Amino acid sequence: MSPIPLIIDTDPGVDDAVAIMLALASPEVELRAVTTVFGNVPLDRTTANAGRVLALCGRSDVPVAAGAARPLVHPQRERAESWHGGDGLGGRAATLPAPAAEPDPRGAVALMADVLRAATEPVTIAPIGPLTNVALLLAVHPELVPRIGRIVVMGGSLGGGNTGAGFGGVAEFNALCDPEAAHRVLTQSEVPVTLVPLDLTLRCPAGPDWLDGLAAAGPRCAALAQVIAHYRAAYRARYGVDAVALHDAVAVLEAVLPGSLTTTSTPIAVACDLGPARGATVAVPDGPPVHVALDADTGAVLAEVLARLGMVDGLG
Repeated sequence: MSPIPLIIDTDPGVDDAVAIMLALASPEVELRAVTTVFGNVPLDRTTANAGRVLALCGRSDVPVAAGAARPLVHPQRERAESWHGGDGLGGRAATLPAPAAEPDPRGAVALMADVLRAATEPVTIAPIGPLTNVALLLAVHPELVPRIGRIVVMGGSLGGGNTGAGFGGVAEFNALCDPEAAHRVLTQSEVPVTLVPLDLTLRCPAGPDWLDGLAAAGPRCAALAQVIAHYRAAYRARYGVDAVALHDAVAVLEAVLPGSLTTTSTPIAVACDLGPARGATVAVPDGPPVHVALDADTGAVLAEVLARLGMVDGLG
């Protein structure tokens, strides 16, 4: 069986780096492109970070293209340097290899469109940052929508959010970054969408044993473990637990190995007003169903992610 063509749309970001490496180590997929978006840090840094992760893994053949530098409508409310460091990779970006090439001049949306045109089978898109690029792709290239097999989104929450001072908000970070784009993607009916929200990802914390196993898995994984150190300290300070949430890697595992997570089908809408509920993802009575991942064997998920990352050092 041929590998599934995969596009990752991302804002690296520590857990984004884990997710990209996971995809590269997964034989079920062929990573055709990495497209970048504003989010955890500004676009120039997310783009450079994507190139650095690919260079670390010896996969500079995968094109990287920069996309949206800001949301569709309203300014970005907050970034996440406190979690990911000012450089987006826990203060360790400069310790990774420099990107081997300049970003693809086509830009994110055009690169995604070209991947879709060239593919002979349906393409999976895994947006693990704000959904701006994917919303633009769906709007600008409706003729290519039938070539998308599924969209696997990391974002949203049906419970509490992870934004705002003291985490008092109701929105998840990616959804809050561009609620209008998230609403566009989650309420369309042309492409199946799987949503991997905080409700599940926060139940998959990777603790000290997992992190020690990553650090011991080989030089590339050891470099990744160093990138995670700042994120780990921030998680411990926020939650009082020595662990990290692998938000984006959980979503990418579902993208590369469908059925890893247990989903419930329900329509989802995103609050796009300017009040305190902005960015909230809520179940609604009517609309296209979204496959919301709310359950999994979390121990098996963490073990599978670690086992696959352990194969990264066998890459070219």
